[in-house]
Amino acid sequence: MILRAPASSANLGAGFDCVGVALELWNELEVTDGSGVVVEGVGADELPTDETNLVVRAYARLADPAGKRFRLVNRIPLERGLGSSASAIALGLAAAAPDASAEELLAIALEFESHADNLAAALVGGVTLTWNHRIARIGQTLPLAPVVVIPAMRVRTALSRHALPDVVPHADAALTVGRAAMLGAALASGDRELFAAALIDRLHEPYRPSRILETIREELPSGARGATLSGSGPSVMVWSEDADATVAELRRRFPEHDVLPLSVAARGALT
Repeated sequence: MILRAPASSANLGAGFDCVGVALELWNELEVTDGSGVVVEGVGADELPTDETNLVVRAYARLADPAGKRFRLVNRIPLERGLGSSASAIALGLAAAAPDASAEELLAIALEFESHADNLAAALVGGVTLTWNHRIARIGQTLPLAPVVVIPAMRVRTALSRHALPDVVPHADAALTVGRAAMLGAALASGDRELFAAALIDRLHEPYRPSRILETIREELPSGARGATLSGSGPSVMVWSEDADATVAELRRRFPEHDVLPLSVAARGALT
């Protein structure tokens, strides 16, 4: 059995904790008869190679891993806001129960981490909305192309969560609600103008400072219409109508960071 699960970016500006998009950057799992855990690629020297590996833990939630050999090929950078853990969980669950529904697996996946937005995108692909254990897959394209800037530094999502306040000003909440409505309309209609206008958030980004995001917003690169923090960061998504021009300029401006042009992954671990 060989499965793949995509990277993902959450929030997309105002869609805090409910919008996710699967990206064409894939982790891979091969399950065969045998024993042991082999990890290749990104994180090969730091991820567990025993039953504590997140993929194996997720698999064990629904099936007995005894007598199985797990070979993992990781391509998603760890702790960069690109859904590496969601991809791992999706791979383990989909391998253990390939005939289960996405919402059944999402409910179980939330036992391992609380980010339904990334998990849904990793399970079903495309652009997703989540609430409770529900998933709405609303498309497989975006009005603008994503270009990701990936710094070497890492951010642990659990620690980043602690920076978020319990209460926000009413004006910030009202602005974000309005932009979230615009985001939903943009995703449903494919409208570039609405999408670009929705790339503003006052619920989480102000409390997760990012010099990269600030610098890009101060002077958008050629072709770009906006930028957002990917999940809790530190990666930044730059949304472009001319990805080639945007990538070229970002690589000149940020030579110390990885800059990747990406596209929406139409498939997830279950599809």
